[in-house]
Amino acid sequence: MKLVNLGSNNTLLNQFVSEIRDVTVQNDRLRFRKNIERIGEVMAYEVSKALPYAERDVTTPLGTARVSVPNAPIVLGTILRAGLPFHQGFLNFFDQAENAFVSAYRKERHDTLNFVIEYLAAPPLNGKTLILVDPMLATGGSMELSYKALRTRGVPSTLHMAVIVATQRAVDLMAGLFPDDNVTLWCAAIDPALNERHYIVPGLGDAGDLCFGEKE
Repeated sequence: MKLVNLGSNNTLLNQFVSEIRDVTVQNDRLRFRKNIERIGEVMAYEVSKALPYAERDVTTPLGTARVSVPNAPIVLGTILRAGLPFHQGFLNFFDQAENAFVSAYRKERHDTLNFVIEYLAAPPLNGKTLILVDPMLATGGSMELSYKALRTRGVPSTLHMAVIVATQRAVDLMAGLFPDDNVTLWCAAIDPALNERHYIVPGLGDAGDLCFGEKE
């Protein structure tokens, strides 16, 4: 697996990440969702650099231009519900992509954390480029389970996992699960730890609640 930490470079991406972390800014749900979407757009642009391209001729009003465009069929997959504005950011750029949705949620009981899949809607994946997005990669459990669920729809030729904040523990888990070179993990920040409730520290809190309100 290849790892790309976009936050290690000085770009405007870090401004958006700082705002979703900042307790004085993040409680504005509209701004929080918009920042998540904008991060998705920035990351989509970066991911696009790693796609296969082919040249084609385009007819203009004055002649013919030869341009290089992506030529791989793309499926944009999202883990509900926090992934929705992140998904929209990617979809703004990959506007011709097919889409897949997985409902994976945390189920905590005593000291045990499990993940449950309740819903899956996805096109066939065989031979396609799958971009699987989720804002937070804490333990890696929901990403692992969601990918296994999506594999019931076929085997993608290439996998790109895009997250905003990851832990080093989850990065190491993904590297062990996906040793092949056709898998890339993209992130905007890597944080050092998890707390006793398996939330990322320093992280940003519960991304789903910050986007859409608290849940029971």
